[in-house]
Amino acid sequence: MRLSHALVLTIAVGVITVGALACGSSSGNPATPTTPTQNGGSSAVTGTMTVRLTDSPFSDAKALLVTFSEVSVHSADPGDWTTLPFATGTSRTCDLKQLSGATDVLGVGPLAAGHYTQIRLVVSSATLYFDNKATTGPCAPSIAPPAGASAPVDIPSGEVKLNNEFTVATAGTTMLLDFDGDQSVRQTGNGNGNAKYMMSPVIRVVSVQ
Repeated sequence: MRLSHALVLTIAVGVITVGALACGSSSGNPATPTTPTQNGGSSAVTGTMTVRLTDSPFSDAKALLVTFSEVSVHSADPGDWTTLPFATGTSRTCDLKQLSGATDVLGVGPLAAGHYTQIRLVVSSATLYFDNKATTGPCAPSIAPPAGASAPVDIPSGEVKLNNEFTVATAGTTMLLDFDGDQSVRQTGNGNGNAKYMMSPVIRVVSVQ
């Protein structure tokens, strides 16, 4: 039996339509959706960055109080600086004498997971105390000055940049820094009651885990 040309065309169109519907209802796995952010992009994966501090202290003092005003890190991509919050407060003071053989948290907070190239610390002030130890510390938003003789430490440049590449993982990353008090502080003047002190902070990365 011969089919008319119109009937053949109708059957062909029906077959194409059924095939298209079958493809559209495929049971394959859909693409995993991204979580939108308030700005309309996909959410970034974050980890936690913790910066801890230890010290080889300045030997001729009972306390060496150093105040940090900023801790920040530099990302490889897009190449921006991000400030890491202090553990508490808007600044953090550490007694480097109490950090000899011990560690304390300097900064800690959420940070985008990824590759970083530098860490920067800003030291705003430092003071030596010769007669008594500090009764609080090692690190706190502020530490009460010990009684007795003291001397301010001049800091010509308190900004320290450490070129040390590291990766912040989603499980968390901890960096340990060593602030070397003996190498950082030097005495100037004649030592006959006119001694002055100057600090060029010497800080190195001990470990990243």
